[in-house]
Parts: sequence; structure tokens; C-alpha cells
Amino acid sequence: MTDETAAQAPKGGSGPDGADRAADREWSLRELAEAYAYPDGPEPWLRANMVSTLDGAAQHDGRSQPLSGAADMRIFGVLRALADVVVVGAETVRREGYRPARAREEFAGARAAAGQGPAPAIAVVTAGLDLDFSLPLFTSPLVPTLVLTGAGAPRDRVAAAEAAGAEVVVAGDGTGVDPGRITGVLAGRGLRRQLTEGGPRLLGPLIGADALDEMCLTLSPTLTAGDAQRIAGGPRVAVPQRFELAALLEEEGFLFGRYRRRRA
Repeated sequence: MTDETAAQAPKGGSGPDGADRAADREWSLRELAEAYAYPDGPEPWLRANMVSTLDGAAQHDGRSQPLSGAADMRIFGVLRALADVVVVGAETVRREGYRPARAREEFAGARAAAGQGPAPAIAVVTAGLDLDFSLPLFTSPLVPTLVLTGAGAPRDRVAAAEAAGAEVVVAGDGTGVDPGRITGVLAGRGLRRQLTEGGPRLLGPLIGADALDEMCLTLSPTLTAGDAQRIAGGPRVAVPQRFELAALLEEEGFLFGRYRRRRA
């Protein structure tokens, strides 16, 4: 993630608020933050931020980073800066080398005004707690990392997480997490503005539980072939869920779509 203060606007099409633009320009961090602002209200709002190749792959050699670009990482940073909590699966933590979310000076005032801490908490969803609790994600975050697991999780691993400084949060009655309980459990801790960065093994169950309110999807102008996962795995839903396009940006061939769930 870079510290650049603007994202290049699309060459034609619509800006962050859907308004037409006639010429190239740069969007400031403030404009991007306004474009991706969470809805007002007391209810939790879960958005996903994922990247996909033109041929549908969410990863290359098990990681999403090779599919990304500079503008994608800037928007990644803005989405994190707006969130109360970032929800991520244990496999993604291991593969992507997750670190604690950092404070960003550009958003310090806005976060303070919204009653948020200096950076979002990271919430790791895991059944077996098969994680390296000596990593900075657990030992030195600005705000304690949350470990979401089931009531029947291995007690020794729960103790190891707590000894490292993580907060273990029960979000399931068995050994695993109930995806339908994640948003409510986090909202109960005051974490209403929720962002998930996957991976596919987490996003699929969240979709299946009808928990997702918004999808921020980066379409990467790349082809990988192979058998990499799509952005969401797991069982298919009985009826496809319909989302509406809220905004579309473009830079250097990357498309940044923002879709909101169409509710009846």
C-alpha cells in the first residue's frame, strides 16, 4: 500500500459519485472517502473488497497481490481507513502475511470525529486457531486483534491467542464460526463499519449466510488460466443474489466497481 494522496480518474465514464466527467483528473483521498462512505445508521454494514482477473481468478500462486496495482492499493487503503474492523480468514492471514492495520495521518481527524480508533481492528475467522501468534498481527497491533472462533475451539490454542494479546470472540456454537453471526457479534462490540478482504473460503459462506451488503470488486486486466479459486468458494446459493452498481472507476485498465445488495 502506498502513501500517494490521489487516485487517477478514469478516461471517460463516471466518477466516484456516478457523475459524468469530461477530462482526466485525480481524485483526492477526501473524494474517495466520500465515494466509499458507509451508510449512516445503527445497523452493521458488511462490504467485501476483492480482486479478480479477466478470467475469474482471485489468486495467482495462492496470493492476490500479483493481480493488484497502484490504484487498487490506494483504494484498498481508503477502504481500510473507513472501516471499524477488517474481517479475514485464517488461510488468507497465512498466505498473504497479514500485519496489523496502521494509522494513517490523512484520516486521523475523520476517524476521531466518527468515534473510531486510530486504525481498524483485524478480526481473524478461524476454527482451529492454527496461527502463528508470535507475529506482529497479534503481538503489536494498534488495537487488539480479534480471533473469531467457535465455543468448542481447542482450549490450548485459545490460551495461546490470549497470551499473545489477541481477544478471542465466540461466534459459533461448535468448533467453527457461524458466518451468519459475524456481523452481529462485531456490531455488539461497537464495530458497525465492517470490511472483509476474504479470502474465497470466507467470502463464500458469508454470501451463503446472506450477510454481505456491498461488494467492492477490482477487475484486473490480467489473465492467468490455471485452476485458481474465484473470489468466493463454497456451496452455491439457491437463488442468485442481485446487486446494483453504485460506482465505477478506471485506471490503467483496472476497473473498480462498487455494488450494493438489492434489498426487497
